[in-house]
Amino acid sequence: MPTIITHAVVPLTLAGMAGRQRIVLPVAMAGALLAMVPDADVLGFRLGVAYADNWGHRGATHSLAIALMLAGLVAAVMPAARHRLALAFLFLAAASHGLLDMLTDGGLGVALFWPVETARHFFDWTPIRVSPIGAGFFSARGLVTVWSELAWIWFPCAALLLLVKLAQKQAR
Repeated sequence: MPTIITHAVVPLTLAGMAGRQRIVLPVAMAGALLAMVPDADVLGFRLGVAYADNWGHRGATHSLAIALMLAGLVAAVMPAARHRLALAFLFLAAASHGLLDMLTDGGLGVALFWPVETARHFFDWTPIRVSPIGAGFFSARGLVTVWSELAWIWFPCAALLLLVKLAQKQAR
């Protein structure tokens, strides 16, 4: 998995790219949080949930179905999120977690289509170094993960946002 903070980069980039169809700050922050929520499934380890179980790490919580449910729940309690653009943004924010995890080079894959199927998936191209879980992150392998995320997520998102902002400025 990419690190928890890196998961927030994609929705914050999307919010920044919205232009005139603005994503207001509370909705952008909710999207950043939704992008991090799926990794709460690691708490299941302490409860005896095995990694490969449906509710194990990268299981149901990383699915498109749960992403849709989370987006709907946030929209239900946040008036600013009750329009189509905000709801679509929140869904993409939550769904981005599983999609980023599918780009990593380790683990069991992502149950993206749960509950329709329980198979775990990766993309054919997996350039992102999988992050060690827990204290293992503070190691040489963790540092390699950070560099991988900078190269494949942070820098491309920053470049994309800069290009979109320049294009928007020129269009005005």
